[in-house]
Amino acid sequence: MGIRENMEAVRSRIDGYARKSGREPADVRLIAVSKTRTPQEINEAISAGATDIGENKVQEIVDKYDAVLPVSWHMIGHLQRNKVKYIIDKVKMIHSVDSFRLAEEIDRRAAQHGISMDVLIQVNAAGEERKFGVGRDETEALLREILDKCENIRVRGFMSVAPAAEDPEEVRVYFRQVKAIFDALQTCTHERLDLRFLSMGMSHDFGAAILEGANMVRIGTAIFGARDYT
Repeated sequence: MGIRENMEAVRSRIDGYARKSGREPADVRLIAVSKTRTPQEINEAISAGATDIGENKVQEIVDKYDAVLPVSWHMIGHLQRNKVKYIIDKVKMIHSVDSFRLAEEIDRRAAQHGISMDVLIQVNAAGEERKFGVGRDETEALLREILDKCENIRVRGFMSVAPAAEDPEEVRVYFRQVKAIFDALQTCTHERLDLRFLSMGMSHDFGAAILEGANMVRIGTAIFGARDYT
Protein backbone atom coordinates (compact mmCIF):
# COMPACT_ATOMS: atom_id res chain seq x y z
CA MET A 1 0.00 0.00 0.00
CA GLY A 2 1.03 3.59 -0.51
CA ILE A 3 1.21 6.42 1.99
CA ARG A 4 -2.42 7.46 1.49
CA GLU A 5 -3.70 3.93 2.05
CA ASN A 6 -1.43 3.51 5.06
CA MET A 7 -2.70 6.76 6.54
CA GLU A 8 -6.28 5.57 6.18
CA ALA A 9 -5.47 2.19 7.73
CA VAL A 10 -3.62 3.74 10.67
CA ARG A 11 -6.37 6.27 11.30
CA SER A 12 -8.94 3.49 11.24
CA ARG A 13 -6.98 1.51 13.82
CA ILE A 14 -6.56 4.60 16.02
CA ASP A 15 -10.30 5.23 15.84
CA GLY A 16 -11.02 1.66 16.88
CA TYR A 17 -8.70 1.77 19.88
CA ALA A 18 -10.06 5.18 20.89
CA ARG A 19 -13.61 3.82 20.95
CA LYS A 20 -12.46 0.73 22.82
CA SER A 21 -10.93 3.00 25.47
CA GLY A 22 -14.21 4.90 25.81
CA ARG A 23 -13.17 8.00 23.91
CA GLU A 24 -14.02 9.62 20.60
CA PRO A 25 -11.61 9.10 17.65
CA ALA A 26 -11.02 12.86 17.47
CA ASP A 27 -9.59 12.70 21.01
CA VAL A 28 -6.43 10.95 19.75
CA ARG A 29 -4.02 13.03 17.68
CA LEU A 30 -1.81 11.36 15.09
CA ILE A 31 1.76 12.62 14.78
CA ALA A 32 3.18 11.33 11.49
CA VAL A 33 6.89 10.69 12.10
CA SER A 34 8.93 11.56 9.02
CA LYS A 35 12.43 10.55 10.11
CA THR A 36 14.61 10.00 6.98
CA ARG A 37 11.63 10.75 4.70
CA THR A 38 11.72 13.19 1.81
CA PRO A 39 9.64 16.36 1.61
CA GLN A 40 7.71 14.72 -1.23
CA GLU A 41 6.74 11.78 0.98
CA ILE A 42 5.79 14.12 3.81
CA ASN A 43 3.65 16.20 1.45
CA GLU A 44 1.89 13.02 0.32
CA ALA A 45 1.04 12.24 3.95
CA ILE A 46 -0.20 15.79 4.47
CA SER A 47 -2.36 15.53 1.36
CA ALA A 48 -3.75 12.32 2.84
CA GLY A 49 -4.78 14.10 6.03
CA ALA A 50 -1.71 14.43 8.25
CA THR A 51 -1.89 17.67 10.24
CA ASP A 52 1.09 17.11 12.54
CA ILE A 53 4.59 16.01 11.55
CA GLY A 54 7.14 14.74 14.07
CA GLU A 55 10.91 14.75 13.56
CA ASN A 56 13.64 13.21 15.68
CA LYS A 57 16.48 15.42 14.50
CA VAL A 58 16.86 19.18 14.34
CA GLN A 59 18.72 19.06 11.04
CA GLU A 60 15.89 17.21 9.33
CA ILE A 61 13.39 19.88 10.40
CA VAL A 62 15.67 22.62 9.13
CA ASP A 63 16.35 20.85 5.83
CA LYS A 64 12.71 20.01 5.07
CA TYR A 65 10.85 22.94 6.59
CA ASP A 66 10.56 25.17 3.52
CA ALA A 67 9.83 22.30 1.12
CA VAL A 68 6.87 20.92 3.06
CA LEU A 69 3.24 22.04 2.88
CA PRO A 70 1.88 24.07 5.82
CA VAL A 71 1.71 21.74 8.82
CA SER A 72 2.36 21.67 12.58
CA TRP A 73 5.89 20.45 13.34
CA HIS A 74 6.79 18.55 16.51
CA MET A 75 10.30 17.95 17.84
CA ILE A 76 10.02 14.43 19.26
CA GLY A 77 13.66 13.32 19.55
CA HIS A 78 16.41 14.16 22.02
CA LEU A 79 17.18 17.88 21.81
CA GLN A 80 20.60 19.30 22.57
CA ARG A 81 20.65 22.74 24.15
CA ASN A 82 22.92 24.20 21.47
CA LYS A 83 20.40 23.29 18.75
CA VAL A 84 17.28 24.80 20.29
CA LYS A 85 17.88 28.05 18.42
CA TYR A 86 17.45 26.36 15.05
CA ILE A 87 13.90 25.09 15.63
CA ILE A 88 12.41 27.41 18.25
CA ASP A 89 10.53 29.39 15.59
CA LYS A 90 9.56 26.34 13.52
CA VAL A 91 7.96 23.78 15.83
CA LYS A 92 4.58 23.84 17.51
CA MET A 93 5.64 21.61 20.37
CA ILE A 94 8.78 20.04 21.86
CA HIS A 95 8.00 16.56 23.23
CA SER A 96 11.39 15.76 24.72
CA VAL A 97 12.13 18.09 27.63
CA ASP A 98 14.11 15.96 30.06
CA SER A 99 16.09 18.46 32.15
CA PHE A 100 15.79 21.93 33.59
CA ARG A 101 18.87 23.07 31.67
CA LEU A 102 17.15 22.23 28.39
CA ALA A 103 13.95 23.95 29.53
CA GLU A 104 16.00 27.00 30.51
CA GLU A 105 17.47 27.24 27.00
CA ILE A 106 14.07 26.79 25.36
CA ASP A 107 12.74 29.55 27.60
CA ARG A 108 15.61 31.87 26.67
CA ARG A 109 15.22 31.32 22.94
CA ALA A 110 11.44 31.62 23.11
CA ALA A 111 11.83 34.98 24.86
CA GLN A 112 14.07 36.19 22.06
CA HIS A 113 11.32 35.39 19.55
CA GLY A 114 8.51 36.74 21.69
CA ILE A 115 6.72 33.40 21.82
CA SER A 116 5.52 30.88 24.38
CA MET A 117 6.66 27.36 23.55
CA ASP A 118 4.49 24.35 24.32
CA VAL A 119 6.45 21.43 25.73
CA LEU A 120 5.98 17.92 27.03
CA ILE A 121 8.16 16.47 29.77
CA GLN A 122 9.75 13.20 28.68
CA VAL A 123 9.36 10.44 31.27
CA ASN A 124 11.67 7.41 31.23
CA ALA A 125 9.09 5.14 32.81
CA ALA A 126 11.16 1.97 32.67
CA GLY A 127 14.35 3.64 33.92
CA GLU A 128 16.32 2.47 30.88
CA GLU A 129 19.91 3.71 30.99
CA ARG A 130 20.18 4.18 27.23
CA LYS A 131 17.00 6.22 26.93
CA PHE A 132 16.48 9.87 27.67
CA GLY A 133 13.83 11.18 30.01
CA VAL A 134 13.33 12.04 33.64
CA GLY A 135 12.57 9.31 36.16
CA ARG A 136 9.00 8.88 37.32
CA ASP A 137 9.86 10.09 40.83
CA GLU A 138 11.55 13.22 39.46
CA THR A 139 8.78 14.31 37.12
CA GLU A 140 6.84 16.57 39.48
CA ALA A 141 9.99 18.36 40.67
CA LEU A 142 11.03 19.16 37.10
CA LEU A 143 7.51 20.32 36.26
CA ARG A 144 7.42 22.71 39.20
CA GLU A 145 10.89 24.09 38.51
CA ILE A 146 9.94 24.84 34.89
CA LEU A 147 6.73 26.56 36.00
CA ASP A 148 8.57 28.58 38.64
CA LYS A 149 11.43 29.79 36.45
CA CYS A 150 10.57 29.56 32.73
CA GLU A 151 8.13 32.30 31.83
CA ASN A 152 8.08 31.51 28.11
CA ILE A 153 7.19 27.83 28.37
CA ARG A 154 3.78 26.25 28.72
CA VAL A 155 3.77 22.64 29.93
CA ARG A 156 1.11 20.68 28.05
CA GLY A 157 1.71 17.14 29.29
CA PHE A 158 4.10 14.20 29.11
CA MET A 159 5.82 11.99 26.58
CA SER A 160 7.26 8.52 26.99
CA VAL A 161 8.93 5.81 24.92
CA ALA A 162 8.23 2.27 26.09
CA PRO A 163 10.93 -0.43 26.08
CA ALA A 164 11.19 -2.51 22.93
CA ALA A 165 9.01 -5.62 23.12
CA GLU A 166 7.55 -7.98 20.55
CA ASP A 167 4.28 -8.13 22.45
CA PRO A 168 2.81 -4.66 23.17
CA GLU A 169 1.00 -6.14 26.16
CA GLU A 170 4.38 -6.38 27.89
CA VAL A 171 4.81 -2.59 27.93
CA ARG A 172 1.30 -1.54 28.90
CA VAL A 173 2.45 -1.24 32.51
CA TYR A 174 4.81 1.61 31.54
CA PHE A 175 2.11 3.49 29.68
CA ARG A 176 -0.11 3.00 32.72
CA GLN A 177 2.54 4.43 35.02
CA VAL A 178 2.92 7.61 32.95
CA LYS A 179 -0.86 7.98 32.78
CA ALA A 180 -0.92 7.77 36.59
CA ILE A 181 1.55 10.67 36.77
CA PHE A 182 -0.54 12.62 34.27
CA ASP A 183 -3.69 12.06 36.33
CA ALA A 184 -2.04 12.83 39.67
CA LEU A 185 -0.68 16.17 38.50
CA GLN A 186 -4.03 17.35 37.14
CA THR A 187 -4.59 18.89 40.55
CA CYS A 188 -1.70 21.33 40.01
CA THR A 189 -2.73 24.81 38.93
CA HIS A 190 -0.59 27.41 37.22
CA GLU A 191 -1.16 29.93 34.45
CA ARG A 192 1.46 28.17 32.30
CA LEU A 193 0.28 24.65 33.00
CA ASP A 194 -2.30 23.02 30.75
CA LEU A 195 -1.98 19.25 31.01
CA ARG A 196 -3.80 18.09 27.89
CA PHE A 197 -1.49 15.69 26.09
CA LEU A 198 -0.06 12.26 26.75
CA SER A 199 2.28 11.38 23.88
CA MET A 200 2.82 7.61 23.98
CA GLY A 201 2.88 4.81 21.45
CA MET A 202 4.57 4.21 18.10
CA SER A 203 3.87 1.96 15.12
CA HIS A 204 4.29 -1.30 17.03
CA ASP A 205 2.55 -0.42 20.31
CA PHE A 206 0.20 2.52 19.76
CA GLY A 207 -2.88 0.38 20.39
CA ALA A 208 -1.71 -0.51 23.88
CA ALA A 209 -0.78 3.13 24.50
CA ILE A 210 -4.22 4.38 23.50
CA LEU A 211 -5.91 1.79 25.70
CA GLU A 212 -3.83 3.10 28.62
CA GLY A 213 -4.75 6.74 27.97
CA ALA A 214 -2.47 8.14 25.26
CA ASN A 215 -4.04 10.93 23.22
CA MET A 216 -1.03 11.54 20.98
CA VAL A 217 0.63 8.71 19.06
CA ARG A 218 3.85 9.03 17.06
CA ILE A 219 3.69 6.80 14.00
CA GLY A 220 6.25 6.55 11.22
CA THR A 221 6.83 3.05 9.82
CA ALA A 222 3.13 2.14 9.63
CA ILE A 223 2.57 5.23 7.47
CA PHE A 224 5.74 5.55 5.40
CA GLY A 225 6.96 1.95 5.39
CA ALA A 226 10.20 0.51 6.73
CA ARG A 227 13.13 2.93 6.77
CA ASP A 228 16.15 2.39 4.57
CA TYR A 229 19.26 3.69 6.36
CA THR A 230 21.68 2.71 3.59
